Amino acid sequence: MKLNHTIPLSCALLLSVMLFAFAMKKAPQQSQPKILVFYKTSGYYHESIPKAASTFMSLGKEHNFSVDTTANANYFHSDSLEQYAAIVFLNTTGDVINDQQKESFKAYIQNGGGFMGVHAATDTEYNWPWFNQLVGAQFSDHPEIQEAVIRITDKNHPATSHLPDTWQRKDEWYNFKNVNPKINVIALLDESSYEGGSHGECHPFAWYHEFDGGKAFYTAGGHSEENYDKPLFLDHLLGGLQYVME
Repeated sequence: MKLNHTIPLSCALLLSVMLFAFAMKKAPQQSQPKILVFYKTSGYYHESIPKAASTFMSLGKEHNFSVDTTANANYFHSDSLEQYAAIVFLNTTGDVINDQQKESFKAYIQNGGGFMGVHAATDTEYNWPWFNQLVGAQFSDHPEIQEAVIRITDKNHPATSHLPDTWQRKDEWYNFKNVNPKINVIALLDESSYEGGSHGECHPFAWYHEFDGGKAFYTAGGHSEENYDKPLFLDHLLGGLQYVME
């Protein structure tokens, strides 16, 4: 007698459902965007760096992106950088990457990468004109730490949309040189509210721009540890990241 090995339709459907569920379970989940927080220094070292780096990691956990933090410039090669949605220069100072690493970083930006500079990022790579244009300015000097008022000039940017029109806070207030005229300034420092400013009515504090294929955002805030406990400042950082990660 010939046996019928045909699987009943109901069993076939059940088997298909089981196989689909197994495949979905095994399929890799869509990975979170990742950023690199780079804090190498060859000049002044900010004591706030460990707290600031930890703050970026906390922001990542809260807002669904992952964070690598390092002072190791060997991360700056093409195979490594291509995994990141943005690179943050966190209180870097002086010359921090070599010529080959510079070329890899430049290629990353030209391929649409995002860059964010925090505070002393403008005190970095003075002899590299391309980086000066990317970050938007160079640090010149600063007075003593004191209270001052920041005037928000553009609330259509995610880094400033949540801020009050006048934002009073305590920080180390940078004066700049070699400011890139193509940056879009979204917050100005009110020099009448403190002593030691050198820009007059147009003292940039935070800005953004598109540059050489990528996006860049910079904030002059972030000198001391207490900055990284302030909700308004943390949302300011997050908004800057959101812009360059888009």
